[in-house]
Amino acid sequence: MKIRTLSIATTVALLAACASPGYYDRPSAGPRFVDYRPGQCSYCGAVERIERVSGRGAATSGGGAVLGAIVGGALGNTVGKGDGRKAATVAGAVAGGVIGNEIERGQTGAGGDTWYEVFVRMDNGERIVTRQYGIAGLREGSRVEIRDGAAFPR
Repeated sequence: MKIRTLSIATTVALLAACASPGYYDRPSAGPRFVDYRPGQCSYCGAVERIERVSGRGAATSGGGAVLGAIVGGALGNTVGKGDGRKAATVAGAVAGGVIGNEIERGQTGAGGDTWYEVFVRMDNGERIVTRQYGIAGLREGSRVEIRDGAAFPR
């Protein structure tokens, strides 16, 4: 019976030690006042500039080129005999590699291969840059709110 009571008391003490301080547990330096104005937004700012970025120069992993070369080489190998077959295999591999790389490049980036970098000066003076695929009518000087890493008109 004593062991059970002792284990319950120990468990309660450990749980109490792990508890986080409540809202009113503040240092004794006195109350902290926050300058709050109605309508104030802590995630708002103004657009300084918008840059359109094309993904055409985006790097690829090379997987599309390798797969395209394998498929192109296999198809080229079905054409001709002897040296003609070898030449067709090499040409098919090269063409397949180029085509496979272009297909992979076209698949990178959701929403296409163009995005926008939106430069925003926040109300607190901080400057941030968001990268997003649509700008929904934003222009330089537009008031925006930052949500989920993107700028939205306010």
